[in-house]
Amino acid sequence: MTKPNRTASRRPRRVRETPVDRIFLVGVYILLTTFLIVVLLPLWYILVSSFSSPAAVSAGEVFLWPVDFTLRGYEVVFTNSTILTGFANSAFYTVAGTAISVTLTVMLAYPLSRADFVGRKFLTGAVVFTMLFAGGLIPTYLVVQSMGMLDTRWALLIPKAVAVWPAILAITYFRTAIPDELREAGEIDGASDLRILWKVVLPLSAPMLAVIALMYAIVQWNSYFDALIYLRDDSLYPLQLVLRNILILNTDAGADVTAAIERQQLASLLKYSLIVVSTVPMMLIYPFVARYFTRGLLLGAVKG
Repeated sequence: MTKPNRTASRRPRRVRETPVDRIFLVGVYILLTTFLIVVLLPLWYILVSSFSSPAAVSAGEVFLWPVDFTLRGYEVVFTNSTILTGFANSAFYTVAGTAISVTLTVMLAYPLSRADFVGRKFLTGAVVFTMLFAGGLIPTYLVVQSMGMLDTRWALLIPKAVAVWPAILAITYFRTAIPDELREAGEIDGASDLRILWKVVLPLSAPMLAVIALMYAIVQWNSYFDALIYLRDDSLYPLQLVLRNILILNTDAGADVTAAIERQQLASLLKYSLIVVSTVPMMLIYPFVARYFTRGLLLGAVKG
């Protein structure tokens, strides 16, 4: 008598797809592929244009492949003092602003996540209220002016240091993903609240911290409106404001060219080169936090 093949019996049975299911999947793949092409095609056009000659870019001869391959646009970008200063400023605003924002968000979210914190519901409602109603541009400008932060780096770091949505995300994460037993065990051992936060809570909150840090970093890196309002010193301009001046005002960013036609062509090429340069840092950072992004976002947004 032969024994039954247990390995074969344990294999999961494959669900048979009906013709309707196959047609649906084909339609989904076609739709997703179309969306992918729509998203990637402009990015690809910007990339190939940045490696094409200024004359070809101005004449509209570039489509899918570089025409008269050249690195002149990147040479101008990385040798121009205004652009390099803007890049350095954006890097500083992003690193410093993200560090300040994440620190203040944790300091706000952790007490509001504790059930024994007096006034927790009222303060949480006050935080959410600012998400729906803001003071407006002019009152905010007057506050920044009264604090003496106009035309300083602090104007881009302090006024919008804490955002409501990352704070709510952190509050929900601390409340649902960190067991109360860990905090109680730390209190029994004599640890202070600050030590419990530093030694117990934050090490377990790496996914959530990565998510809110990425949120703040993207906002800081792409921000230019606050700099446009609060800054007058060119040496404090972030890269995005320099890019705006080239794209909208059609300036040459101080490039050393004399002929008007050549200057116009170079300005057109610089647009694409600067877009690539300003996009690459966030694209390099994202893969390192992508593995935390989905897990941290879901754990902090779903209660249970």
